[in-house]
Amino acid sequence: MPETFDVIVIGAGPGGYVCAIRAAQLGMKVACVEKRDTLGGTCLNIGCIPSKALLHSSEVFEETAHHLADHGIGVGQVSLDLAKMQARKADVVKANVSGVEFLFKKNKITWLKGEGRITAPGVVQVNGMDYAAKHIVIATGSESMPLKGVEVDEKRIVTSTGALELESVPKHLVVIGGGVIGLELGSVWRRLGAEVTVIEFLDGILPGNDGEVRKQFERILTKQGMKVRLKSKVTSAVADATGVTLKVEPAAGGDAEELRADVVLLAIGRRPYLTGLGLDAVGVALDERGRVKTDAHFATNVPGIYAIGDAIAGAMLAHKAEDEGYALAEMLAGQKPHVNYDAIPGVVYTWPEVASVGATEETLKAAGVAYKVGKFPFMANGRARAMGATDGFVKVLSDKATDKVLGAHIIGPDAGTLIAEIAIAIEFGASAEDIGRVSHAHPSLNEAVKEAALAAWSKPIHI
Repeated sequence: MPETFDVIVIGAGPGGYVCAIRAAQLGMKVACVEKRDTLGGTCLNIGCIPSKALLHSSEVFEETAHHLADHGIGVGQVSLDLAKMQARKADVVKANVSGVEFLFKKNKITWLKGEGRITAPGVVQVNGMDYAAKHIVIATGSESMPLKGVEVDEKRIVTSTGALELESVPKHLVVIGGGVIGLELGSVWRRLGAEVTVIEFLDGILPGNDGEVRKQFERILTKQGMKVRLKSKVTSAVADATGVTLKVEPAAGGDAEELRADVVLLAIGRRPYLTGLGLDAVGVALDERGRVKTDAHFATNVPGIYAIGDAIAGAMLAHKAEDEGYALAEMLAGQKPHVNYDAIPGVVYTWPEVASVGATEETLKAAGVAYKVGKFPFMANGRARAMGATDGFVKVLSDKATDKVLGAHIIGPDAGTLIAEIAIAIEFGASAEDIGRVSHAHPSLNEAVKEAALAAWSKPIHI
């Protein structure tokens, strides 16, 4: 008889490992299937964590090389040791993935090393051995979206995986896709000395974000030296011994032109990774975009099989997957949690950062919702001035009739941290007045959030 578990989670990324740990905390016997040599999934190994390590290192490099003199600090000639920077990134990754392995041992979770395949309802096969489970959770994450005519080799034509491992700074990096991944990694290599060109099919970068934020962000990136080509498409990219030749056309059609690059980063989005899971054989239904179809309780159409994170509909965010994994574990234990998708923030970790939560002006207009807008620029914030980081603003959107906070959008220093205040406000149904009347420490960047909320409710003090 196969070994039996209460829950088997397939995938040890943020959604999977959080689900496994929470289920174990609630008294269930849990196993987690992971084929990598380390836990943590794409996020910890080749995504969120290593990219943020390089983003921070490159910010320090640029600050030292170009901005310390503004503070009266002279450092002489600044040099780059990319190998050491990459080694530091690897150390950060190792510490994080080792931490997850420690948590598995602490919570007595069995790590089934290998590729998992669902061979029947309640049965998962790993390395030819069957394991039984009352509940099976698909948490396999996502992979980079391919593009016809662009063949990835992770050397000259790379996805985010290869872009994190470059051994030298390219003279010219072309980024296909003006979304979060492309702009973050493009920022890393621009700061370290590369010429960076971003090619975006649509009429603006960061599709789906607040329109005003998108426009200002594009201006800021252009001012920093990044070239952005909108309404353009790459029809082919061919690598040779010294670089890559791309063919670029107008998105609406027209004459093609050739563009030469040392390295090309393909970053047009991600898709669920469901290869080899055997979903067809057991009859698990997918939606029109190839995602696992689930109900409000993360259940598929096959009893006992569930799915979370990038494998299902919704924003492909690690923290969204974590929230779903946590909630699902509690549901399996008979509790009644919920995930408020209106209160899940999204962050672009460039400098300045871009962060958003809840509705945009565009979605509110489309829904016919009457709303108010409160804005406050970082130029008028004392702490931002002291930091020399005055680009950007905070925008708060509230219901015109009730003053309830509906969304917020921030471009500026530490936007990813500042947005948490608005996420909490939305979760608790707070009004703009509520935020505006809360005492905020002075001088702090958070005061810009307070002032934007005051602007949405009535009138700000400092502009």
